[in-house]
Amino acid sequence: MGEITLVRHGQANSAADNEEDYDQLTELGHTQAKWLGEWMAAHDGPFDAVYAGTLRRQRETAVGLGYADPIIDARLNEITYYDLIAEMDALHPEIPRTGPEDFAVHFPATLHAWQEGRIKGNETFEDFCDRVEEVLNLAAQPGKRVLCVTSGGIIARAVSHLLGLDIPRMAHIALPILNTSVHRIHVTPHGPILATFNSAPHLDHSDRLAARTNY
Repeated sequence: MGEITLVRHGQANSAADNEEDYDQLTELGHTQAKWLGEWMAAHDGPFDAVYAGTLRRQRETAVGLGYADPIIDARLNEITYYDLIAEMDALHPEIPRTGPEDFAVHFPATLHAWQEGRIKGNETFEDFCDRVEEVLNLAAQPGKRVLCVTSGGIIARAVSHLLGLDIPRMAHIALPILNTSVHRIHVTPHGPILATFNSAPHLDHSDRLAARTNY
């Protein structure tokens, strides 16, 4: 049996209002990655291949985990969410986006608009889904353990694909995904099976509760 391990990047610059400024780890994000790397070194087995997206926050997280030279694959890149919400705000200014609590309404509405082609982003929703499935197929190597350092949207789509979830449920899957969380998929002769979702053993300490961040 093979195994795919998906890891979300560490905390990025959530104070940003555009893709470029967001794409860097905070000091806490670097620490989260270092802690997970230490946990993996002590408790996890070696990986046969390590992949990361092209985004700075993904590559910095891979380095923090102890992998300075991962295989770079742009299919692991996050959706360009800031571009999508800018289009969504212009199309539906009545949908609030003033605080984190509004994300639970705004995000699924944005995904629906994207799926229906009412907003464009830098790729279609169908192309996004296709590239997530492609990278899952690439990583699903029988008898091999493959690590992919990626982002929350990719993980949410991967889980939704495996479980057959619709857009609202995909959005709800995305909301609680922690920075540097671990998600495992078993590769079996009968297809991939979700084994672990949103695990963060490196943060399961009383003095690290404040380090359990979603954004």
